[in-house]
Amino acid sequence: MKILKFGGTSVGQPSRMHQVANIITSQKGPKIIVLSALSGTTNSLVKIGEDLSAGKPDDASREIETLYHHYVKFQNELVQKENSKAKAQYVINENFSFIRSQLKIEFSENNTKELLARGELISTKLFSIYLEETGYKNILLPALEFMAIDDNDEPDMEFIQAGLKNLLKIHEGNELFITQGYICLNSEQKIDNLKRGGSDYTASLIGAAINADLVQIWTDIDGMHNNDPRVVEKTKPVAELSFDEASELAYFGAKILHPSSILPAKQYNVPVQLKNTMDPEAYGTMISSKEKSKEIKAIAAKNGITAIKIKSTRMLLAYGFLSNVFKIFEKYKTPIDMITTSEVAVSLTIDDDSKLSEIVGDLKALGAVTVDKDQSIICMVGNDVVEEKGIIEKIFDALREIPIRMISYGGSKYNVSVLIESQNKKDALIALNKGLFDL
Repeated sequence: MKILKFGGTSVGQPSRMHQVANIITSQKGPKIIVLSALSGTTNSLVKIGEDLSAGKPDDASREIETLYHHYVKFQNELVQKENSKAKAQYVINENFSFIRSQLKIEFSENNTKELLARGELISTKLFSIYLEETGYKNILLPALEFMAIDDNDEPDMEFIQAGLKNLLKIHEGNELFITQGYICLNSEQKIDNLKRGGSDYTASLIGAAINADLVQIWTDIDGMHNNDPRVVEKTKPVAELSFDEASELAYFGAKILHPSSILPAKQYNVPVQLKNTMDPEAYGTMISSKEKSKEIKAIAAKNGITAIKIKSTRMLLAYGFLSNVFKIFEKYKTPIDMITTSEVAVSLTIDDDSKLSEIVGDLKALGAVTVDKDQSIICMVGNDVVEEKGIIEKIFDALREIPIRMISYGGSKYNVSVLIESQNKKDALIALNKGLFDL
């Protein structure tokens, strides 16, 4: 069994949805298709929810009607036969009847999550109708019957496995299944969503739950590149990565994949392939448990970083100093990305500064605190890179013109990271592309 996930841009136009159908039907064997909402839909639904929460029903109503007409136009171009058009219009009317009903009630957070779910519910049903029209039998597997999170907002794997097993048994003998990405039930059996990684996370969880042969994540780029193609002109896709290499790149800024979405596949050893909907023949990137050559595979950059330095002469040989620092970040539920220490100071970085003033206030009890904003972490990733001779020399030779604020080396065998001012990020990425890849 394969799992194929297609994001919003891959199904955002009728022609794209037609192309997705061609990709799916060209692959033999049983498969589960995970779809996102049509591109732009979730943003529109968020705006509708915000207007309703702010007591602006007229604004919400205008947004609803704009979105409705977009879907009517979409279905008219998606399907051709009259019975298919009637089915598609029914799906649209049914869901927009629910959306419009939100104008008449007292809106709450729970209503927001039910509202957001409509995007995936519509896209999967429209796609199913199109496949039927073209002669491909398919079964809708409602994500709300098997995808769930617990009271810690973590996937309830036992529920997911049992639910999927039951649904697949009911429809035994069928080979093409469609389901919704992103949406799920929470521990109170109310509609919720997976948040982190969205539909990619759904695909990985399904792959893990049924021990799939392969999970394919289809996007609009041909795999994970060796550098940021939005910043650097000369980049190329990386053919193979290990789970750990991919996780490091995703965490430190590679936008093609959310770091959480790879974890279930890694835990259950299910290979993940990143593919390009616009170029289906391109190999993309295969992510698996295999660890190959000891070299820098790719570079990722993470913006919006804040560096915090705590300096105290009392730190010298002071038992419990670091523990007290970490307790403050734990108190405000703020993760730390990088950390370096000396005899009298500790420097660290965070990417969430929403509690910065409170954190700094508490840290001042431990010593003098300095804060530097507008920083970027650049991460060089590869298998065993910290043990390979000459790699560190290449990195710092390439960065010889770039001021470096912090260095992280040895914490993970898969990456070497540096912290620089964000204004120097583009120059650093270009320099590293030339120094490490000769591109």
